Amino acid sequence: MGITKLRFQTIRYDPDSNVITILDQTRLPNREFYLRLKSAAEVYRAIQNLNVRGAPLIGVTAAYGIALVRRGHGVKATLRSAGHLAQARPTAVNLFWAVGRMKRKLLSPANSFADLWSEARAIEHEDIAACERIGAFGARLIRTGMKIFVHCNAGALATSGIGTALGVIYAAHAAGKKFTVYAGETRPLLQGARLTTWELTRNGIKTYTLCDSMAAYYMPEMNLVLVGADRIAANGDTANKIGTRGLAIIARFYRIPFYVCAPISSFDPDLRTGAKIPIEMRPESEIRNYHRRRIVAEKAGVLNPAFDVTPRRLISGIVTEKGILRPPFEKSVLQMIKNSASSDG
Repeated sequence: MGITKLRFQTIRYDPDSNVITILDQTRLPNREFYLRLKSAAEVYRAIQNLNVRGAPLIGVTAAYGIALVRRGHGVKATLRSAGHLAQARPTAVNLFWAVGRMKRKLLSPANSFADLWSEARAIEHEDIAACERIGAFGARLIRTGMKIFVHCNAGALATSGIGTALGVIYAAHAAGKKFTVYAGETRPLLQGARLTTWELTRNGIKTYTLCDSMAAYYMPEMNLVLVGADRIAANGDTANKIGTRGLAIIARFYRIPFYVCAPISSFDPDLRTGAKIPIEMRPESEIRNYHRRRIVAEKAGVLNPAFDVTPRRLISGIVTEKGILRPPFEKSVLQMIKNSASSDG
């Protein structure tokens, strides 16, 4: 790592054994346990069940899953598996982006296992590099003494690199800046409490956890809010973990800068606004039960959207590997996508 060396690895693919090894995030913070995935079905379940999570990381995982299938199967069978993997979760556009890229490779003349492995490895390495650049650009927003609010987990556990929103934290920390991070617990699965606090404290960063309902109470003390993204529309509307929109509204009320941190692969230029972003609905059991005990009345209904969409007008800027985008996002997002396509081409 150019910015900081993390003390864990989220994903590793061994082409010799044809096994993907992932850090099982459902067991954190109590146990650091690694799962070995040996089939497309196991990769699909790991993504759907949140053993592996985070928009960039599930894209990388799916890419390696497709390479894994290609090792012992033909192009048609691998394409079928790719289509299935793309259905594991509906909101994070990085998943569709990575699967689409792998499918294009499958449909090209260079479609051997070695070619697919190389493409998946390139997607991983590009993610690592993007995280580094997002961290470098975003670290400019942080000054010593700041109090920084984060939501869900947009860190090294959500990527194959140092993370997006937390990558900014790591970069600022590596630059010697002293600050304190406040992580919202992120109900119902507690990604902030379980995951963000685990990785930040493991890497020496002062961190507090706040219940989600405490956000308005503590927001006047904050200097900055940093969040990740699962999909960003062409106008800057951003889908992220449920609760993000509420934080943005509170931050706007108290005039606290609110920044989204995400790679270019999180942008969906085909969607003009966030109104068309599909929102994943998770199982009722995630809310109805806690530690296998029912905490909701049996006859009560349960709603469990995994994400919400923050309107662009509540966002101060979007930190990408190409720089920090500023309003009006209709222009800055389009220009970044055009520039990226031009440089790639």
